[in-house]
Amino acid sequence: MRIAETRKEFCQRIVEQYRNVVGQDLPMQAKEAALWAIRQGLWRPPRRTEVELCARELAEAMREEYVTDPQNRRVRRMHAFRETRGEEQLTFWIDITANPPREKMQVSFQQRRHQVLGDCRQLKTDIDSYNENYNTSGIPIQMSFDFTDDLAELEQPVEYIADKA
Repeated sequence: MRIAETRKEFCQRIVEQYRNVVGQDLPMQAKEAALWAIRQGLWRPPRRTEVELCARELAEAMREEYVTDPQNRRVRRMHAFRETRGEEQLTFWIDITANPPREKMQVSFQQRRHQVLGDCRQLKTDIDSYNENYNTSGIPIQMSFDFTDDLAELEQPVEYIADKA
């Protein structure tokens, strides 16, 4: 017996229907698929409470707020970390400029690093699958996951200061 499909599976089914209409092999934009799904009456916004919608917008705003530190670096001000309390997983936000506890910042940074690792793992899986199954050129796409040089390059000054000798 199958459990009812999730919202994500529902949306994936709509994408598949859209691709069947416009062509499986054509690049697509999510916005165009969304317009089509709405016009076809296939998709409606899920029912959410005002509190849930507000919380999501506030979280997005916190995620995108930056400040300049004393060394003139642009840093994210608010940092999230998840904790499980009882049966519920909760997300808390702390302000880096308000002298937060080191332990909470370490948890936040470790959780973000884990998210980056998950993205890299999925990217590697996608590349491997493409190279082994769908790459008709025969020239494999290769990707480095060592970001040491990239980070060093990004830390270099963006303005060239001419020597006045």
